[in-house]
Amino acid sequence: MGDVKRALTGVRVVDLTRILAGPFCTQMLGDHGADVIKIESLDGDETRRWGPPFSRDGMSAYFQGVNRNKRSLALDLSNPAGQSVLLRMLRDADVLIENFKAGQMEKWGLGYDATLRDRFPSLIYAQITGYGSDGPLAGRPGFDAIAQVMSGLASINGTPDGPPVRVGTPISDLAAAFYATNAILMALYERVQSGIGQKVEVSLLDCSVSLLHPHAANYFMTGEAPGRIGNAHPNIAPYEMFQTANGFIFIAGGNDRQFQKLVALLGRADLATDPRFSNNAVRKANDTVLTSVLATLLIEKDGVVLADQLLENGVPAGSVLEIPEALNHPQVRFRDMVVEDGNYRGIGVPVKLSRTPGQPKFSPPHLGEHAHSILTEAGYGDTEIKELFRLKVAGNTVVSEVT
Repeated sequence: MGDVKRALTGVRVVDLTRILAGPFCTQMLGDHGADVIKIESLDGDETRRWGPPFSRDGMSAYFQGVNRNKRSLALDLSNPAGQSVLLRMLRDADVLIENFKAGQMEKWGLGYDATLRDRFPSLIYAQITGYGSDGPLAGRPGFDAIAQVMSGLASINGTPDGPPVRVGTPISDLAAAFYATNAILMALYERVQSGIGQKVEVSLLDCSVSLLHPHAANYFMTGEAPGRIGNAHPNIAPYEMFQTANGFIFIAGGNDRQFQKLVALLGRADLATDPRFSNNAVRKANDTVLTSVLATLLIEKDGVVLADQLLENGVPAGSVLEIPEALNHPQVRFRDMVVEDGNYRGIGVPVKLSRTPGQPKFSPPHLGEHAHSILTEAGYGDTEIKELFRLKVAGNTVVSEVT
């Protein structure tokens, strides 16, 4: 996949995370040049076995999707010898990130406050938990779907007459990954000035609650609990999914000018001066009627052509694409949002930096693939490395789960 100068070149990240939030965070750091060392248990990150589908060499699609640009070392951190290996590796690390249950690192004698802060004063220690390191739920395991339902996200997702619905992507995990990445970068920036590291923490529940806009803002102002409104928007009309002659189209007429253009292009310019629809406040008050009128106008339209026409005229609109269609869309391809290298295919890097662009440099690693080189960099000789393997403190087994 080539090599270019990247924004985080020279930053070393020791990655103790597994599943999704942590690995997605460290993949983003790796995409922008950080040297990410993924330390897994001897059994490996459990998502290696989350399939099908599996690649021809036994790697699950789930694992492959969030673990590129990393080197892998299998290490038993429950063993004091494994803990010693980690401590030696931290001498050259800028960031340690973990997503164990709150308190696990302390049980191993590797807690930030008790051990790592004084021993490695410049270290950025990043922690991702389900509910936080303190409070009544601290220490309980975190899961994306549970964070979605406990935060209120599921309560506003779905149709008015249907049950709460989980968002189709693991949005709580993904949001925690984005927040953790931002927190690490903020701490690295502050360290340039102070020379001192710090602990940064995000939780799935906290991050999920932060995504409640504008529903929480509306609730704070009115005291009324938000409900499920399907594809509609609580503050804007029109904002809805419509059936056309050849598929679905989404239209978001967020301001009066956009609404005027929309109805003009639909041949009903008079709707813009209808007292029920003349501004957003009255449109929202009459959104059931408005949706019905627009649905009648759109049902026989070519949705693909209309969406392009509306967007070209400044009206937010898009025809609904299936995932294969989206990944092959000319704009997505032009922006390098699909990367292909040999047998590896993945999502591209969304952050575009002009001088130091991110880059998918190498494919996700097999379990323990880089054990020898990582341990050598930490100062271990060949004899010591063989002994770590013999004692099952470290491992370099390539896992294959295809059955």
